[in-house]
Amino acid sequence: MLYYLLYPLRGTISGFNVFRYITFRTAWAAITAMLISFILGPWLIERMRRIKLGQFIREEGPKSHQQKAGTPTMGGILINVAILIPTILWADILNPYIWIILFVTFAYGAIGFIDDYRKLIKKRNLGLTAKQKFTMQILVALAAGLAIAYLPSIHNNYSTVVTFPFLKHFALNLGPAYIGLIVIILVGCSTA
Repeated sequence: MLYYLLYPLRGTISGFNVFRYITFRTAWAAITAMLISFILGPWLIERMRRIKLGQFIREEGPKSHQQKAGTPTMGGILINVAILIPTILWADILNPYIWIILFVTFAYGAIGFIDDYRKLIKKRNLGLTAKQKFTMQILVALAAGLAIAYLPSIHNNYSTVVTFPFLKHFALNLGPAYIGLIVIILVGCSTA
């Protein structure tokens, strides 16, 4: 958003020319996210402690895990806020790939929220089952993969060619299997 608000003023104020550089906007997005986390983090954690939004630990688990009981849960709320605000402020919001990334981030955040919410409601350490969680993650990743695959008709900067670091002349064109790679990477990274 700031890119579209301030970069056009570069003719009047030459310093605004820096908004065209992605490195400048990335650095300021990171600083903005850090400030949001530092300012909202302690307040959110205290608020969650006050309303008793803490984790429940299985009794049959190791005794060392029992000390985690009551640790505030739903920290993904802070993470998602610290991603959304800097992205809206500093990214090129007309780029459809930004919206795909935000969709995946918040859809996965919603899955985590549902999981934590169920744990809090049931007052035990059983939220979504692994099957439910994987199914939702796969559906979100598949939607993102399909969105990326069909964007070329709008934006011609999509390629199914995978290149490998340090292998200069080796590239693999995955074609439609690229969507499967997207699903594997998104679900794998989310679960890791």
